[in-house]
Amino acid sequence: MRDRSSAVNRLRAASAVVLVAVGAALVVPTVAPGLLAGGDYERTTVVAYDDNGTELATVHVRVADTYAKRYTGLSDTETLARNEGMLFVHDREARHTYVMRDMAFPLDIVFVDANGTVTTIHHAELPPPGTSDGELAPYPGRGKYVLEVRYGWTNRTGVDVGDRIVVAGEY
Repeated sequence: MRDRSSAVNRLRAASAVVLVAVGAALVVPTVAPGLLAGGDYERTTVVAYDDNGTELATVHVRVADTYAKRYTGLSDTETLARNEGMLFVHDREARHTYVMRDMAFPLDIVFVDANGTVTTIHHAELPPPGTSDGELAPYPGRGKYVLEVRYGWTNRTGVDVGDRIVVAGEY
């Protein structure tokens, strides 16, 4: 009888552990959806300069430096403050194409080469409701970095193709 009681207690303890684990799994997406999409984001500052070296703007960014973070991008974000954004960091300079998947607000998409020169700027509107992934407008450009900021940021700050972007830190 004692062996059966001990076995029942072990089974109850194991069941409690499973319930706690399942409960935690259900809470994580609600509390922090970005954790499932690649973890916490590092943060840094990006400064834009015109071709004369005059500072045009400073942006505080989350760094998307893994495939999962780049894929999710700002999709889990409801809004950006005036000088906030996301810096996408690729392993090397190449041609990349971005889309407005699951976005809640329009963006300026700024492609930057490995030397920090702005190569392409897109003003990306939200796709019409019901647009499938295959129907999303492509926003291509060449760069090692892609800076996403609030729509109209480049117009407001005067950032243009040929200007320079300096990223604080080693990316």
